[in-house]
Amino acid sequence: MKETHMKKRSMIVVGVALALLAGVPVHAHHSGSTLFSETNSTLKGTVNKWVWSNPHCLLTVDVKGEDGQVVSWLVELQAPNTIYPAGYRANMFKPGDPVTVVMHPVANGRPYGRVVEVVLANGRRLGDGVRADTPAP
Repeated sequence: MKETHMKKRSMIVVGVALALLAGVPVHAHHSGSTLFSETNSTLKGTVNKWVWSNPHCLLTVDVKGEDGQVVSWLVELQAPNTIYPAGYRANMFKPGDPVTVVMHPVANGRPYGRVVEVVLANGRRLGDGVRADTPAP
């Protein structure tokens, strides 16, 4: 009799836990809608570092300002499997490569943004890998 009572109580606890979990909203991957500005900014500089990694690839671009100071900008891209069809590759950026990046900067003015387009030294344009108007490789 005790064993049956314990099983019944365990089932009630599991049922309540599942009911509570069902009421918790499940959120998709984070959105940058409040983080990034929707205006485009263009950076012209040289590649400092290229990180081909999940959940986001990262490109660091050194940009020399009008005052001669170099600012390292960190530009976020999507995951490798998302940007690969747009022409991005794990070994495509080397330190010192000239590059132009069109991006949405963060709203707080820090040197960080989300890529809209990358233009390589040879003129090849690579989009963000997400929008339908992303240039093909």
